[in-house]
Amino acid sequence: MTEHLKRRIGLGLLTAYGVGVMVGAGIYVLVGAVAGASGLWAPLAFMCAGVIAAPTALSYAEFSTRIPEAAGEAAYVGKGLNSQALAVLVGLAIVTAGTVSAGAVLRGGVGYLTAIVDMPAEWAMVGVGLALVTVAVIGVLESLWLAAIFTVIEIVGLALVIWAGMGAEPVAEFAALDWFEPPSDLALAGIGAGAVLAFFAFIGFEDIVNMAEEVKRPERNMPLAILLALGITTVIYGLVSYAAVRAVGIDALSGSEKPLALVWQAGRGGEAEFMSAIAVFAALNGVLAQIVMASRVLYGLGRRTAVLGVFTHAHARFGTPVLATVLIGAVVISAALALPVAVLAEVTSSILLGVFVLVNLALIVMKRREPEAPFRVWMVVPVVGLVLAAGALAVNLGVGI
Repeated sequence: MTEHLKRRIGLGLLTAYGVGVMVGAGIYVLVGAVAGASGLWAPLAFMCAGVIAAPTALSYAEFSTRIPEAAGEAAYVGKGLNSQALAVLVGLAIVTAGTVSAGAVLRGGVGYLTAIVDMPAEWAMVGVGLALVTVAVIGVLESLWLAAIFTVIEIVGLALVIWAGMGAEPVAEFAALDWFEPPSDLALAGIGAGAVLAFFAFIGFEDIVNMAEEVKRPERNMPLAILLALGITTVIYGLVSYAAVRAVGIDALSGSEKPLALVWQAGRGGEAEFMSAIAVFAALNGVLAQIVMASRVLYGLGRRTAVLGVFTHAHARFGTPVLATVLIGAVVISAALALPVAVLAEVTSSILLGVFVLVNLALIVMKRREPEAPFRVWMVVPVVGLVLAAGALAVNLGVGI
């Protein structure tokens, strides 16, 4: 065993990793939910959500150059707020969120898989989970290359949906809307509600920072990858949602569990079974990315508390934290087998928004104490990020009550 991870990741792979985590399987169902809240203005809701996520993403970008460590948020909060106990707590929260999120995506992805291949769901969860853990153990470069391939498949699928939606006959309500006329107060309220919902589709950019110790030139590539991934994802979401509301009526779109299949059927006809196959790849990508991320956080936490010190080892040949990866994989599979997707998703969102609040607060304190950094944002950025994250957390907890 060795104590160090290997720097093998360039800007392209890191950006692809971020896009893959954010796009994930959620877009295949979230478009309908956002359309239900925002109606024809769903594309604007997605664009607003990207703007809401941007301040926190920029805070992460600055912190990633100040403290390029695998523990990510734990290191930021620990140093910014001068509390190692809080750092460990945040790190464990991120590990929990990552494993719970991966469990939800694994369970959902297997649902699509068993619709294509006739096999017991439980065995599929275990088999797919073990295969992804094996890839994560073999190497980070191999893991991210596989994730990049999955990301390309996802984006090709979404591009086909955009093509189909743009080529479909516009539904009557879409054709009647004057896009140059400002939205009414009621429409603005719907856009706001949709933006809060769509915000959760952008969760994932924070995973990039936990790869810091394996990235070449982290002071340059980390902030670039975060901003590129957020920008690319925002454009994809905007185009997909525009194609969706153009081709399918809002009632049908919001009432469907597979809204993008409706878009394909409206534009090209057929059963759109290939969308299930693409959703499986999206799920595999999301699970692999979360296993890789959570194991790096656990690795970094081992340097902060003796209790977790056993995880601060990287395999001499593979250059990966094997013990941490195996443990995370086991928890992911167990969560997928034991808990409903809705419970897993709600827990993930609440934990991450709470962490976003602390990270923005930590950067505010850090910038006052140590103004200089390789990459800097204005003080207003983490202030706005803190307010928006706290507001979204309040809304999320209110919905869950």
